Amino acid sequence: MHIFFPILLAALPGVALAQTPALPEAGAGLLQVVVALGVVIAALIGGLWLLKRLTAVRGSAGGALRVIAGISVGPRERVVLLEVEEIWLVVGVAPGQVNALHQMPKGALAAAPAMQSGKDFGVWLKQMTERRNAQ
Repeated sequence: MHIFFPILLAALPGVALAQTPALPEAGAGLLQVVVALGVVIAALIGGLWLLKRLTAVRGSAGGALRVIAGISVGPRERVVLLEVEEIWLVVGVAPGQVNALHQMPKGALAAAPAMQSGKDFGVWLKQMTERRNAQ
């Protein structure tokens, strides 16, 4: 009986069957999304490459100046150790100003003794107290 019902409705005048809308092809929509995503990713990679090329240091100036170390000495102040050819410069940097503090030959810093374990602390403390008492 359910087979004859649509045929019967189609045969009756004035009764129209509801037509299902045509679904877009899923492959075409998926292809459009993948192509759009590829274009966005290519634009990002191109923009990053261009940014890298524009901000790269040109010529020999890139190798002439190098930051060796830096430490913050205040909320907006820093002391920076710069290497310029065979000279190390100690520079104070604050908002709106840069001051040269000291100049020395490259590698002139003395290596600070490092404490390796807790048992060496006693030896270090004894040496420090003896130095303080000697003065």
